[in-house]
Amino acid sequence: MRLLSRPVDREILRLAVPALGALVAEPLFLLADSALVGHLGRVPLAGLGLASTVLQTIVGLMIFLAYGTTPAVARRLGAGDRPGAISLGVDGTWLAAGLGVLLGAAGFASTPALIAVFGAAADVSTQASAYLRIAMLGLPAMLVVFAATGLLRGLQDTRTPLVVAVAGFAANAGLNALFIYGLHLGVAGSALGTTLAQWGMVAAYVAVIARRARAERASLRPHPQGVMGVAGAGWWLLIRTAALRAALVLATWAATRLGSAELAGWQIVMTVFNVLALTLDALAIAAQALIGHGLGSSDVPRVRAVLRRCLEWGIGSGVLLGAVVLALSPWLGRVFTNDAQVLAVIPVAVAIIALAAPLDGYVFVLDGVLIGAGDGRYLGLTGLLNLVCFAPFAIWAADARAGLPWLAAAFALAYLGARALTLGLRARTGRWLVTGA
Repeated sequence: MRLLSRPVDREILRLAVPALGALVAEPLFLLADSALVGHLGRVPLAGLGLASTVLQTIVGLMIFLAYGTTPAVARRLGAGDRPGAISLGVDGTWLAAGLGVLLGAAGFASTPALIAVFGAAADVSTQASAYLRIAMLGLPAMLVVFAATGLLRGLQDTRTPLVVAVAGFAANAGLNALFIYGLHLGVAGSALGTTLAQWGMVAAYVAVIARRARAERASLRPHPQGVMGVAGAGWWLLIRTAALRAALVLATWAATRLGSAELAGWQIVMTVFNVLALTLDALAIAAQALIGHGLGSSDVPRVRAVLRRCLEWGIGSGVLLGAVVLALSPWLGRVFTNDAQVLAVIPVAVAIIALAAPLDGYVFVLDGVLIGAGDGRYLGLTGLLNLVCFAPFAIWAADARAGLPWLAAAFALAYLGARALTLGLRARTGRWLVTGA
């Protein structure tokens, strides 16, 4: 193992560093929205929090389009079938486009009902609905970006997604500033800017994938059997992600019960958590691609070396990132808002999230390893178990009006702690080490 550590480190960094840039750019879409909208006032920021929760729940449920495609393409590539790997990824992209159109249309029509579930004040609900209706027009683009990114990651290419993500973020920030403050469109302008940026990213991915398919003589047309195969393989990952999103929605519901200031504060706390999570998730992305490729080529020693080194990198990175956020926690809220009530409830909750960052690194790496191994059934079943562990604590925080720090502690300890336990137990066994294409 020790002899393998240096080349494995190079492989991990080759994939993780560009993936880090792309993953950091992704939450910067939300950071830009939160910062620009936050200075419009408490009500628009709270509305953005509700709309983002709904949108990210829908989008998050479809993450299997990336997380299912990456290891499947990597396995096929590891087995030596590059044209087949590309064709499999193309089928996943067609599936994403179809699901995006259906879900976007349904979400646009049901926006008022989706927002009403949270029971927020009328002015907050109005702002949330204005954002969500426009954002639904970009939902197909978001899902296509997921699938296309998964295809390229499976081909061991994380540089292209980095370039596309950075360009998309730059366009998003500029368009949002123009629409929100230049054209005075308010929170609707934020949604419009993000939607246009997402469709620009789709155009870039289509050009890249078409070029690679032609080079390998892989078909760009959808194959019904392939599309259904991708959908079937992603079923357990869908359950896993549904449980994860349910935990996040439950936490937002609890914050809503605490009041508008707490809800706006929770939006900021979760934005910080998402930046930490997606930064650390770069190692999980590298693990998905390398584990899938290693199992496809039946190289079990390499797979175990990737597991060990990714865990060491994940926990260490969590310590460093958590220390930075902890040091900034007293002042971080001012990046997003000037509201005194919101600023008062943020620092302790952000500090708790920062202290849990090493645990985040452990959880996200193991999650990536098991996704890369295709161990979706275990992830789906234990995802439901983790949700059951978290629910009583979230409900108590809401009913007891315990405050934002207690809600953050429940999320960090009860939910992430349960995930760490279930993932760690599985990683100790060899049941996920299934080799072959």
